[in-house]
Amino acid sequence: MRPIREVLDAQSVVVIGASRDREKPGAQLLKVLQDVGFQGRIAGVNPQGGEVFGLPLYQSMQEVPFNVDLAVLLIPPRFVPDALKDCARKGVKGVVISAEGFAETGVEGATYQEDVRAILKSSGMRGFGPNTLGLVNTKTKLTTSYFANTGMLAPGSIGFAAQSGIFVGALLRYLSSLNGLHLSKGIGLGNKVDVNESDALSYLAQDEQTKIIGMYLEDVKDGRLFLENLKAAVAKKPVLLIKSGRTQAGAKASASHTASMAVEDAVFEGVVRQSGAIRLYAIDEFVRTLKGFLNMPLPGGDRLAYVTYSGAQAIMSIDTTIELGLKVARLAQATQARIARVIATASKTKNPIDIFPDWLTHGYEATTSEIIKALLDDDGVDGIIFISFADANPESYQPMLDIVKADQRKPVFVSLLGDGKDKEACERFLDAGGLPCYDFPEQAVHVFARMRQYARFRERTEA
Repeated sequence: MRPIREVLDAQSVVVIGASRDREKPGAQLLKVLQDVGFQGRIAGVNPQGGEVFGLPLYQSMQEVPFNVDLAVLLIPPRFVPDALKDCARKGVKGVVISAEGFAETGVEGATYQEDVRAILKSSGMRGFGPNTLGLVNTKTKLTTSYFANTGMLAPGSIGFAAQSGIFVGALLRYLSSLNGLHLSKGIGLGNKVDVNESDALSYLAQDEQTKIIGMYLEDVKDGRLFLENLKAAVAKKPVLLIKSGRTQAGAKASASHTASMAVEDAVFEGVVRQSGAIRLYAIDEFVRTLKGFLNMPLPGGDRLAYVTYSGAQAIMSIDTTIELGLKVARLAQATQARIARVIATASKTKNPIDIFPDWLTHGYEATTSEIIKALLDDDGVDGIIFISFADANPESYQPMLDIVKADQRKPVFVSLLGDGKDKEACERFLDAGGLPCYDFPEQAVHVFARMRQYARFRERTEA
């Protein structure tokens, strides 16, 4: 079988099932490839021929006048096997099969899927799906999703693979609406007739553009191979995993979704723990953790310092810190002396550092800047969580943002509360500058804990 890298690096794409109707998915995909700036050759196949959006529609794959790297099949399941045979005769390197209606639907669909498997195996073509929107390569502007847009193809460093039909595309649309969270590569696995989670892991681990790997899985095809590839990937970069079907009801739903076989959750948990990967349980956890890993250095220890305007939020954060097995940092005397330049009350120069009401005397920007610099210089502090109100002017955080960007010794996280519009504007400002911002400080503590978990694993393996 060909390496899937050859398919992700495709320089020519043909859409089988491209319609002359501009509103149909096949036509829309051709337009998307034009709009997002894919530089390779593109065409469609339609038995009636014609053209759409200025692109030719050939009556068969054999009529396409150029070598085809990737074919996208937007046709019903019963037509897929014959289309694959045409692709094999053409020398196509890989195919994305988007249609539903295969093994997840019953006996007839399972028969189609086995036919697909046999054709792929005998020809050496790589197959993604069925039941997936397929692939994204932001470096080359390749996409097989007919609802992608330019923003979704902005180059990033997150490699994501999902065992789902539309999840890669939907998540990509969501991430692209946030500041700084963009994909390198996206791989839709669907029913995994050929390319599976182990193949995706191996590819993303080797991909230079990818700095962090995320995966959504419903089952695992080959447990031993998956563990082997997971260990190899984690040795190079963080791997964040979401696995659904943890309950009996969830497993039943996944069987009808992508024909997944149930995996004992305790077994999967053991595999993840043994590999050093990070397991998450929800998309919001995934996004928050991504923000930390992408923008901040790994912590060198377990000790957290808190800068706060609210004693209550700091205390709740400390509770979470202890519950997660982390430590509250003890500040050096020299650090407290520096903080005392802007904080008059001695008790407030200790951890947690309370900036109210002293910042009213020295100014918010000067007060926070002095404290952040002092904590970054304290060898007894491994991470900083900054808890504040959402200012009406996001640029009030610019000095702190400049300090953190210039000094990457320790991870720093921000949590803001206040007016909804002010909060959203400040979060966008901070996230765009690479300073992770969260709704509540306890969320930042959890992200720090996951980063420390990965850092410890790397320290052990490197030792």
